[in-house]
Amino acid sequence: MNANVPPSSTSTATPTEHAAASHGGHGNPAVVGLAGFGMTTIVLQFHNVGWASLGPVIWMGLIFGGLAQLIAGLHEGKIGNNFGYSAFTAYGCFWIALCLIQIGNAMGLFAVSETDLGWFLVIWAIYTAIMTPGAMRASTGLGLVFITLFIGFVLLVIGHFGPHVFNVIAGYELMVCGALALYVMAHQIYKDAFGRDVLPVGKPMI
Repeated sequence: MNANVPPSSTSTATPTEHAAASHGGHGNPAVVGLAGFGMTTIVLQFHNVGWASLGPVIWMGLIFGGLAQLIAGLHEGKIGNNFGYSAFTAYGCFWIALCLIQIGNAMGLFAVSETDLGWFLVIWAIYTAIMTPGAMRASTGLGLVFITLFIGFVLLVIGHFGPHVFNVIAGYELMVCGALALYVMAHQIYKDAFGRDVLPVGKPMI
């Protein structure tokens, strides 16, 4: 049977089982990657706008935003999804690097200044710009995740080289980015669970 054929009324398999079949018998790694990306992004913004300390960001960034997202990316590579492979492994490494930078600063190891961190963010803004058209080609929802992420990186770059207020503005803007990532994740979870598109993500933007 073609794994891409939706379950019929006579099928004994559940929607989740059909979803697993569509991914070669495995779960969809994107639901882990998007959750790690979205939730950790939002927690960081709680810190950037002054609502929370850096502590929760470090631990969540290392484990969920970093390690879990990195593993999701490696699984995307196994199923031949180069976009997910690149995005999840790259942003997983971003979170691990960012957390280690903060730990290093706290311990006086390889100290990183605000300007240094600004340049670190510049290269991630460039990477995100490269990835954005691919996301826009997938769906409106994923396209908006990457568009808002790119805008957020630009605002953070400005905030690290100029007025700090831009970091706060980026914090609120990137909360939207994180929420959009969770929406796209929920789209896939509910589509697998209910066998229909409960939370549509829209057509490709380009």
